[in-house]
Amino acid sequence: MTKKSNQSIPGQKALQWVERDHNVISPSYTRQYPLVVASAKGLVVVDVDGNRYLDFTSGIAVTATGHCHPKVVKAIRAQAGRFIHMSGTDFYYPQEVLLAERLSALAGGDRKSFFTNSGTESIEAAMKLARYTTRRPYFISFLGSFHGRTFGALSLTGSKPVHRNRFAPLVPSVLHVPYPNMYRPPAGIPPNQCCGYVLDLIRNQLFRHLVSPDEVAAIFVEPIQGEGGYIVPPADFLSGLSALADEFGILLVVDEVQSGIGRTGKMFAYEHFCVQPDIIALAKGIASGLPLGAMVAKSALMNWEPGAHANTFGGNPIACEAALVTLDLVERGTPPAHGLMQNAAKIGALLLARLKKMQESYCLIGDVRGLGLMIGIELVKDQITKEPAISERNQIIQRCFERGLLILGCGTSVIRFAPPLTIKRTEAETALAIFEEALTAVEKNGI
Repeated sequence: MTKKSNQSIPGQKALQWVERDHNVISPSYTRQYPLVVASAKGLVVVDVDGNRYLDFTSGIAVTATGHCHPKVVKAIRAQAGRFIHMSGTDFYYPQEVLLAERLSALAGGDRKSFFTNSGTESIEAAMKLARYTTRRPYFISFLGSFHGRTFGALSLTGSKPVHRNRFAPLVPSVLHVPYPNMYRPPAGIPPNQCCGYVLDLIRNQLFRHLVSPDEVAAIFVEPIQGEGGYIVPPADFLSGLSALADEFGILLVVDEVQSGIGRTGKMFAYEHFCVQPDIIALAKGIASGLPLGAMVAKSALMNWEPGAHANTFGGNPIACEAALVTLDLVERGTPPAHGLMQNAAKIGALLLARLKKMQESYCLIGDVRGLGLMIGIELVKDQITKEPAISERNQIIQRCFERGLLILGCGTSVIRFAPPLTIKRTEAETALAIFEEALTAVEKNGI
């Protein structure tokens, strides 16, 4: 994008705010570069020094409709003038009902919702409902998965040791198996057989040696692994997993916290794989930046009694109004335009094609993968050994920041592209140019 003349990034004001932040904010936050935001509109973020950036993070896949979409802002202001809070687990108000009806229809009908404030809370609610309904104690999750940082969600998470370090013991009865990664399949397993390998491991290893399947309440899975590296599984993986779960009366819980709400070109990423999960966990993009999540389950499963689970702020009326407008924009858009999820599919295909073309010229790019606007670029030191290029990844992210492009990493050495679904072709072209400049500089200098 642009920056003020004769001014380095970050600027003096930003550095002052960072210093003040360090004095009062928890050091557990994971800031990758010193961006100090003053305002944002669409894909453009302006920092406290007046520097402008193109946002390819969406606030970690949250601002689906871009920053401060006028229709979302209008809905927020209107509801704030009516009433701000009236806990939906103790009282009734139309906004919560309207949103639950909408989510039920989008998920195939005959569903009920429990509203939360975040993705990790949606996962916690799903864990509790699964145990309550099935009366079974065990869960299965995947290595590389990220489901949140509260104790239940963290017990499912299998992403990085830093998430778990010094927090044990966690919630018991959680078993982890490999996620089918076609770029990095298990040793000796051809990429096209990694799906069968994982399903066979569950059936013939886990169920034979560690746990009886009739003790497993649910399998938790990301249709595309997010923090694990934006890994797209084989096309038959989710359907195979669903069939396995059905065979043994195990619930299939799909974590759509990062991949849902149109990001992959469909409302939910699982729709690409032709499955119908028992429970869906939602958050992030559902309310364009307001804290809101939902656990959406088949109605037959929602048989817990009053008081079994509740949430003071979940389903906040302002957040619900923002979500209703967000879903309108994602699904249908503003006439005569198509919905934003159609735009995600279109611009995502452009980005994928250009990045795959770029891969032919740069040794650092080992793999390019994704669906819609959920794209991962895995960097490696060597194309044969696939040694992760961790420092190179971090240098590219920093150089992009200095050139006016905001991106984030995931996995061990992956860069993720997750811009708002409102992205225009010109913005995509600008981001690609900045990214290639940074990539060229890092590969040339061997950093």
